[in-house]
Amino acid sequence: MTDRLLPIGLLFVSNIFMTFAWYGHLKFKNAPILLVILISWGIALVEYCFAVPANRLGSAVYSAAQLKGMQEVITLTVFAAFSVLYLGQRITLNHLIGFALIAAGAFFLFRTQH
Repeated sequence: MTDRLLPIGLLFVSNIFMTFAWYGHLKFKNAPILLVILISWGIALVEYCFAVPANRLGSAVYSAAQLKGMQEVITLTVFAAFSVLYLGQRITLNHLIGFALIAAGAFFLFRTQH
């Protein structure tokens, strides 16, 4: 069971860091862009320390396509929470529909073929 859950947990942690690296600076639009890039790089380095092991460990039980599909759903979940809680933006019905369509695509990656 841990073989299946640990990669998912690591991907969640990884995505939290990457979401901050990519979008956290939007609250600090007056910061110099070079400083923002350097800070984002540092955060992304920490993100890689979770993402690489997640994919390495996950490849023992999931296909690469399944890992990528999982990554996308986790990314959208983390981003939606981040957008609301950190950036103070609301999630609209159109956002939810778009996210659901991506999640539906991921569903088919895990569906067994008969």
